[in-house]
Amino acid sequence: MTVDVRRAGERFHTQLDWLDSWHSFSFGPHYDPANTHFGQLLVSNDDVIRGGRGFGTHAHRDMEIVTWVLDGELEHRDSTGTVGRITPGLAQRMSAGGGITHSEMNANAHADLHLVQMWVTPDTEGIQPGYEQQDVSAELERGGLVTVASGRPGGSGVSIHQRDAELLAARLAPDDAAEVPAGPHVHVFVARGAADLDGAGLLGTGDAVRLTDEPARAVKAGPDGTELLIWVTA
Repeated sequence: MTVDVRRAGERFHTQLDWLDSWHSFSFGPHYDPANTHFGQLLVSNDDVIRGGRGFGTHAHRDMEIVTWVLDGELEHRDSTGTVGRITPGLAQRMSAGGGITHSEMNANAHADLHLVQMWVTPDTEGIQPGYEQQDVSAELERGGLVTVASGRPGGSGVSIHQRDAELLAARLAPDDAAEVPAGPHVHVFVARGAADLDGAGLLGTGDAVRLTDEPARAVKAGPDGTELLIWVTA
């Protein structure tokens, strides 16, 4: 049972003329053998992409990729012929399966795009590539934790091909509270604002907590509210 707080400034950082990216785990040229994943979560990249720029066509295989937009609009195109536009409140999932190519571009030529992209391992390799998006804005507005992506039977949100993983999101108003669930590996990321998590203390934007075999615990939003992304995996 452990509570491991990771501060925003401790993350790996990639700075380009068009991209400002903070990596919670080893990614690209950034490698730490002690920080390659947490449970089934392999990637959690906090990206700001400049207007009209983005990631050109590139390939993936056997990965479940979930993208959550905080500000702006993302345009997705892939080799299955899918074109998607993702804005805040829309959950997006791409299953790379046996192989897919795609591009991810800032759809606005003049404003920044801010998103968090997260990768989890699939429970079955070589599946047919696929794409899904779903608007969960109404659920978020009602408060509390909302399932954004899940591989569990009967789960809501977009479906992922990993039965032992679920992504929850919350937009908590100032001083509102929610309960972070128990699980073998629970990764709590403060996407914006501040929050106070029992046993971890005050967390700011970009901070994360890795909970291993810990019980459920309360989290309370700071005076300006907070937006949280919480992965629960085996």
